[in-house]
Amino acid sequence: RSPSTPPPPKPPASHDSSVRASGAGMQFLNASTCAVTEALESFVQSHPHVQLLGGFPDIKVVVRAPLDKNKVAVVSGGGSGHEPTHAGYVGEGMLDAAVCGEVFASPSVAAVLAAIRHVTGPPGVLLIVKNYTGDRLNFGLAAERAKLEGYKVD
Repeated sequence: RSPSTPPPPKPPASHDSSVRASGAGMQFLNASTCAVTEALESFVQSHPHVQLLGGFPDIKVVVRAPLDKNKVAVVSGGGSGHEPTHAGYVGEGMLDAAVCGEVFASPSVAAVLAAIRHVTGPPGVLLIVKNYTGDRLNFGLAAERAKLEGYKVD
């Protein structure tokens, strides 16, 4: 902007704060507190091969439908904020479940354990855990609890 260019007008007081300018462009949110749940609901509505696990929105798990419990299940996940980062990998030949946390926060132990219980058959489950401290901690605790319940977890 040159010194002779006037500054852009300020938005009116009634400006909707759910439309925000960011370095990458515009964001359209109904409310920042609902961003993750609305993104997952929308994703599931537009992809018939996936569904939300019961317990939503407290348990944010996207699972493959239908499941084949005669093979090793594959589960991953992590914090939200870059949708459809985790849920987008759920499908045939890929993840059986994606466990989603809040924006930039790891999913809870309860959510990871719910995913393990839902997708795991006799062959067991493989957890793909990224090297983020919260993910390592919560996926690790869930894996230990699942092993105590008799599930095969690696």
